[in-house]
Formats: sequence, structure tokens, C-alpha cells
Amino acid sequence: MTHQPYHIFGEDRPGRWLITVDHARNIVPDEINNGSLGLAETDMQRHIAYDIGALGVSLRLGELLNAPVVASNFSRLVIDPNRGPNDPTLVMRLYDGTLIPANAEIDHDEEQRRLETYYAPYHAALEDMVSKRDDPVIVAMHSFSPRLNGRAPRPWEIAILHAAHDLRALGPHVIDRLREETDLTVGDNEPYAGHLPGDAVDRLALQKNHLNTLIELRQDLIGTEAEQNAWAERLAPVLKDALERSTY
Repeated sequence: MTHQPYHIFGEDRPGRWLITVDHARNIVPDEINNGSLGLAETDMQRHIAYDIGALGVSLRLGELLNAPVVASNFSRLVIDPNRGPNDPTLVMRLYDGTLIPANAEIDHDEEQRRLETYYAPYHAALEDMVSKRDDPVIVAMHSFSPRLNGRAPRPWEIAILHAAHDLRALGPHVIDRLREETDLTVGDNEPYAGHLPGDAVDRLALQKNHLNTLIELRQDLIGTEAEQNAWAERLAPVLKDALERSTY
């Protein structure tokens, strides 16, 4: 049976919002080295394999915003759908100090096969869902590790990424709204800066002038279903308020 590279939850929801989860799963399809990248299971449960908690938050947020959720169904270590097809980190050989054995000597043909089999269908599904909406608002949901190997702890509970050249970025309005909540340390283009050319938001939103925001939540705050639901319930009114304030 062919591996399904993505899932759409609430496909028939008619809302203007569309939620994407590029790194939703830590699954390695069976046709790749019998379903293994050569890593220990403990490594496959780490942030290097997927965005911990991001899918759970997105599923509840989709219900609250009456929005479809498009989620990848393969590990970011198989191929990263949040990179441009020519990005050298499209297939990671080393991530946060961990060598990925099945990727260490990957050749062009195998990289191209993964691009065509997993990456391209996921992006086609995203583009199809966007095409069905008038003036869509894209929410890209991600999560980040509380700390990388040998690095300082990250203080932000939530961060919003946005590109400086994006004339329809919802992100700055989301940041302003979040900062009204005094118990939060809100990152502005933290722990990463903006967007990369060719990444998922660039392809789906910036190049087509669609409203968008990319949300990063710290993984130790969204490890359980209850925490994921609580964050979704907190984010839904924030996003609605930010959209109303944006006048878009």
C-alpha cells in the first residue's frame, strides 16, 4: 500500500482560515529502509524528528476557527516540507548533533524520489486547499525545543515568525495581541529569524500575497492533550482579534 503523505482534517469546513502543520508526524514510510532512518526510537521521539505537540494544538484550533488542518504524514528527517526543493537542508544528514544514518549517503535519485513521493503531494494538497478559499488566512503551526544541545534555554513560551518584506503579514498584529497577555514572553522572529526563500509559508502565502502567520510554541508546554487544547483555546481569540485589528 502506498504511503499517504498528508492528512486533511475538517476538509469541508468553510472558514477563511487554513491551518498547516509541516512537521506533524515522526513517521518513516516502510519503503525507506524498512521504516527506519537508523535512529533509536528515543531519537525519533525528539524534536529532530517532528514538531512535538503541534498537531494536537492544530486539531483543536481547527475546530475553534472552523478551519481545515493540512498535516504532513512523514518525519521532517525523511524530507523537510518547510524547505525549498533546492535547499541543502532539505534532507538532513546531521541534526542537533545527531547523525541520521539512512540520510548520511543519500544520493540524488533517492532524494528526488522522496521529493516526488512525499514533499510534492503535501504541497499540492496545501495549494488545493488555498485555491478553494477567497482571501485565505494561513496559520502555519510549529513547535520548538526548550533548548538545543549545548545552547542556552529558550525563554519564550510562544514566538511568531514573519518576513520583513511581507506586506500582508498577520504576525506583527498577533505579536501585539499576545503581548497584552502579561504572563507570556513572546518571541518576535525567535528562536529563528523570519522565513527562508522557498519555505512553506513563502511558497503558499508570500508569493501569492495571502495573509499568514507562523506560530512557534515551546514543546514542554504542549506535551499533553490537555495542554494542547488549552493553547488552542487561548490562541483562537488572539488570532481572531489580530485579524480584526489588521483591517485586511
